[in-house]
Amino acid sequence: MLNRLATFGIISAIALAGCNQDKAPAADAPKADATKTEQRHLKIATEAAYPPFNDTDADGKIIGFDIDVINAVCAEMNAHCEVVAQDWDGLIPGLMANKYDAIIAGMSITPERQAQVDFSEPYFANTMMWLAKKDGSFDPNNIKGLVLGSQRSTTGADYISKNYDGKDGNTVQLYDTYTNAYLDMKAGRNAAVMAEKVSASDWLKQPGNEAFGLVGEEIDNNDNLGIAVRKGDALKADIDAALAKVKESGKLDEIKAVYFAK
Repeated sequence: MLNRLATFGIISAIALAGCNQDKAPAADAPKADATKTEQRHLKIATEAAYPPFNDTDADGKIIGFDIDVINAVCAEMNAHCEVVAQDWDGLIPGLMANKYDAIIAGMSITPERQAQVDFSEPYFANTMMWLAKKDGSFDPNNIKGLVLGSQRSTTGADYISKNYDGKDGNTVQLYDTYTNAYLDMKAGRNAAVMAEKVSASDWLKQPGNEAFGLVGEEIDNNDNLGIAVRKGDALKADIDAALAKVKESGKLDEIKAVYFAK
């Protein structure tokens, strides 16, 4: 009996040891990645009324060059970006009020804006031109006694306000969007619109605008577009790094070719 009991105890001990060994984790088992972080979520504002940079399609979807650029930048940052529409005049105030994290809206980098927000490195360079009837009724070298249009709070508006408003009988009329400035031009309520060449060229492609064209020489006023963030926000460095990769990979040139092919 003693021998049987001893034998039973030995067998039990071996079995218990085997069970404990089975429950022990394997030395080479994969460990949880303590460095893994959740995907960043960012809200990006745009005007959604400045084609081809940003616009709204028939289904209410926000589209355009700016949208494709920010989507490429967000992909490089491994960020989920929600693009929302905001009226032009409310873009910077909304950013400063923390309604969103950044702005991409065909926005020129100017000293006045840099006093309020920080900008990324430029992602596009603009030039300006007059848009008017092609019948010769508007002479860019002899502008007198005319109503001239542009979109308010733009480099075009700044240019004509400084150079023409109240001079030689001219009056400057500023609009909430370039589209409304163009419509007033078609209706004869202004003689010409000073606009970014890309915006004006896009409008000229639309049916019914064949009587109008780009008049005079291009004006290069060192107009560079950037992505705006709040002053001192570390997001600027992340956007700059991602934008540099988008440029280096050729992706930015691919996006430009879609919207600005000659």
